[in-house]
Amino acid sequence: MRSRKFPLDLSMLTPEEQQQFIDDSSTLYQGDIDVSLYLRFSSERQKEQSIEGQLRDCVSYCKRVGYRIVAIYVDRATTAHKDVQKRVHFQKMISDSAKKLWARIIVWKLDRFSRNREDSAIYKMRLRRNGVKVESATENISQNPEGIILEAVLEGIAEYYSADLSQKITRGMRETALKCHSVGGQIPLGYKIEDHRIVVDPNTAHIVQEAFQLYANGESVAGICRLFNSKGYHTSRGGKFGRNSFKSMFRNERYIGVYKYIDIRNEGGVPAIISKELFEAVQHRLSKNAEAPARGKAKVEYLLSGKLFCGHCGAPMNGESGTSKTGKIYNYYTCYTRKKGGGCDKKPLKKEWIETVVAKSAAELMTDEVIDELADMAISQSDKDLKENTRIPELTVQKKDVEQAINNITKAIEKGVASDTLLNRLTELEQEKKMIISQLIEEEKYIYRLDRDQIIFWLSQFKGGDISDENFLRRIIDLMINSVTVWDEPDGYRITTAYNLFSCKNKTFRINPSEKMFELESSWITTPILNKAPENIIFSGALLLCDILRNLIQADKKSY
Repeated sequence: MRSRKFPLDLSMLTPEEQQQFIDDSSTLYQGDIDVSLYLRFSSERQKEQSIEGQLRDCVSYCKRVGYRIVAIYVDRATTAHKDVQKRVHFQKMISDSAKKLWARIIVWKLDRFSRNREDSAIYKMRLRRNGVKVESATENISQNPEGIILEAVLEGIAEYYSADLSQKITRGMRETALKCHSVGGQIPLGYKIEDHRIVVDPNTAHIVQEAFQLYANGESVAGICRLFNSKGYHTSRGGKFGRNSFKSMFRNERYIGVYKYIDIRNEGGVPAIISKELFEAVQHRLSKNAEAPARGKAKVEYLLSGKLFCGHCGAPMNGESGTSKTGKIYNYYTCYTRKKGGGCDKKPLKKEWIETVVAKSAAELMTDEVIDELADMAISQSDKDLKENTRIPELTVQKKDVEQAINNITKAIEKGVASDTLLNRLTELEQEKKMIISQLIEEEKYIYRLDRDQIIFWLSQFKGGDISDENFLRRIIDLMINSVTVWDEPDGYRITTAYNLFSCKNKTFRINPSEKMFELESSWITTPILNKAPENIIFSGALLLCDILRNLIQADKKSY
């Protein structure tokens, strides 16, 4: 292409489009009224000659009526119906109209300007205030009152077409669902699609049956994961099983033959893989586990259960109770080795006393810096959990890709490039989008998203908390304490506490049980005494911390 300087910037045009002005540049120099051109095509799959053709018709119109082109605005692969705010050059054109550089905007057809009557009315009103009119190069619309009616009719037809197409797709999806046929999307493990129908897959259905039976019989989800992965089983997407692989599976009524799509529910609409009795047994256990506290249903809750160890032999110290001659019940922790007659002489510890001592030492560590660290760890692990143990990121990407494909095809159809293949593909994509959205909603049911501000607000309650409040003791111990090791000494006890944070080093202090609780702080000392608790108890990492925070905040929603 030979170099030539034009009175306006044509860089937004392709070389093929610029060639039209090289062949005949008269409309850039001659004309009684200055105008701008607005060119748009909707789909990335449409060919560039869509703009090239619009440009040719608009230039021919300007030459015929005596208009001089002083500006050109082009939006490529953008819709006129939903994304007006995203049409960058359209918005720039509206803004530039205030500069009074041109008096007309020439479009190939009015639907290039907007398919939505409300948007069209708003932007045309803004243009009229700036003394600018919109004209169609291919639709013969007069400037008299009848022309106003014709323009309104054309805009209405354009909007109707978009709305009607959407309605037909929705109606088609419902008809498909009423027949209990597949509407696309991910097929649950144990099923496959044959002739648009959902049928049992004999190669994978036994995995579902085995999972339900194992869980109903008391096996943990972690145990089922290990077993299935060791057997070489795969999820519906071909991956390994994880903790969250069973969240939607165990609650999916499709496995008992229920077909669901939005508001459509048809029992017996699909073949069942498991019995209703087995499904109900699993639901009962899920509900029981959700409601049960972490330490079971004991009448007395031993807050240091699983965290308290004997410093003399390293064995755990378990909760015990005894009744005096007067009938008073005493609760204490006893060394497991001593209880079994193993020769350890560690004295029992009063439950209330040791729990209070440990909680008080932990509460004094709750500085602003520690709270920030806890919040960062929890958020980081929560994001990691969401990424690694849920399908939300994957489904979100799928949804975005499908929406882009739908936009491309819809705009191609709006442009007039319609065929049965395109319409069928559009229907498939709409069905796939509905299914992805449904799966996202299902995944979100079992996700509790942690918010950093919420965490910090909740943790701040531990600063200056009431040490006599059992709920406060429970929360601070669950949150901060990893392990506690106690030695008997002539004048009391030596205690080493390991925390759930790397920044909080092991804390060792000596204490006399006869001292009052408010005097404890002055008697604490920090010395590097070895904690004899098992290594796997010393620090459980961010995963444990995140789970603790999530569970505590959910159980204490009224606190924030």
